[in-house]
Amino acid sequence: MNVRSLSWRYLWSRPLASALNLLLLTLGLASMAFVLIAKDQIDNAFERDLAGIDAVVGAKGSPLQLILAGVFHMDVPPGNVPLAEVQALASHPQVAQVIPLSLGDNVAGFRIVGTHTDYPAHHRAALAQGTLWTEPMQAVLGAQVARATGLQLGQAFTGSHGLGAGGHEHADMPYTVVGVLAPCACVLDRLVLTDTASVWQVHEGLAPGEFESLSPEDREAIEAEREVTLALVRYNTPMAAIGFPRFVNATTRMQAAAPAMEITRLLSMVGVGTRVLHGMGAVLLLVAALSVFIALWSAVRERRADIAMLRMLGAPPAKVGALLLCEALWLALLASVLGLLVAQGLSALLGWWWMAEQGLAIAGWHWPATLAAVPLAALGVALLAAAVPAFSAYRVDVTSLLQSR
Repeated sequence: MNVRSLSWRYLWSRPLASALNLLLLTLGLASMAFVLIAKDQIDNAFERDLAGIDAVVGAKGSPLQLILAGVFHMDVPPGNVPLAEVQALASHPQVAQVIPLSLGDNVAGFRIVGTHTDYPAHHRAALAQGTLWTEPMQAVLGAQVARATGLQLGQAFTGSHGLGAGGHEHADMPYTVVGVLAPCACVLDRLVLTDTASVWQVHEGLAPGEFESLSPEDREAIEAEREVTLALVRYNTPMAAIGFPRFVNATTRMQAAAPAMEITRLLSMVGVGTRVLHGMGAVLLLVAALSVFIALWSAVRERRADIAMLRMLGAPPAKVGALLLCEALWLALLASVLGLLVAQGLSALLGWWWMAEQGLAIAGWHWPATLAAVPLAALGVALLAAAVPAFSAYRVDVTSLLQSR
C-alpha cells in the first residue's frame, strides 16, 4: 500500500472540505510569513541607512521627525539652522565628521539634496555613469530617480519648490545631470544630489557667477545668513554619545537626536501592529487546526468500511494511522507553499506602494531565516489536528467493524 498516493486521493475525495481547510491554513501561514518578511526588510533598511550616523543635528522640534527627515527622507524637517553653527561642530573634539544636508526642492517628487561629496561616500555609493559634481548646479541622480524620470547624462532639468511634487518651479535655475549612481538599496536611490551651493544659488536668486561679482561686504552679509537643513554627525569616540547631544541641546539653538534611540522607539510602536498581525495569524491557524481535526475525525467515521478492508488485506494498524497523518501533512505542505507565495506577493505589492509613497526599499522574494518558522508551524498544526483521528484509526477493531456491517 502506497500511503502517500492513497492519502492524496483520500484528501481530494472531499474537494470542498479540503479546499476550505487549505484556505484557512494558507491565510494563517501567509499572515505570519508576511509579517516576518516585512519586519526583516524594514529592520535591514533602517540598519543600512543608519550605519555610521551617530547623531543628527538640526532645528529644535521632534527628534523623531528630524531623524525621519534627515536620514530616511520620509518626513518634513523641523526647520533650518545657521551654517556657521553647523560648521563649528566640526571642530568639536568628539566629532569625526559632519555632513551638511540642505533640503527644499524636488524634481518629480524626488528630493534635491544639497550636500558634500562625503555623503555618497558615506553610503559607499558607486557611480553607474558619469562623475560626481564639481561645481554648483551639477546633479547626480539616484538609481530610482534616473529610472523614473528618464533623465540622462548631460540633460538639464529644473527643481520645484517644496519636498513634494507640485510646487513652484525654478525655471530660471536649471541643473545639469553629470552622474547616475548605481543601485545601492539605500536612501540614495531616491535622491538627487548636488552641491550645497546649488541650493543657496537657487533660493538666493543669484545667477551663476553673480555672487562672485558682489562686493566683499555683500558677500559677507549673504554668507552670514546662509543656512542648512541639518547635519549628519559621526563621533570619534563612543563616549560622545553621552556628552555631545547634551552639549548641542544646552549650548546652541539646535538639537541633536540619536538615530538608534529614536528608531528603537519607532519600531517598538510599530511592533504593536506586528503583534496584532501575528495574533490574527495564530487565530486563523487555530481555526484551521479545528477544521482539519473535524474533517479528519469525520473521515475516520466515513471510511470505517475502507479501514476494515485495508486491515483484512494485511495493512498493519500503523499504516492505517499513517494514512490520516499523511493526509494532514499533504495539507500542511500545500498550505506552506501557497502561504509563502501569497506572503511574497503581498511583500512585493507593499514594496511597490511603500517605495512610491515612503521610499523604504521592500521587495518580494525575500527569504529571511525566520521564515523557517512557517512550515514548522504548518507541520505542528497538521500533526496536532491529525493526532486524535490517526490514533482512533490505529486502534480500530476490525472484528467489530465487520460485525457492524
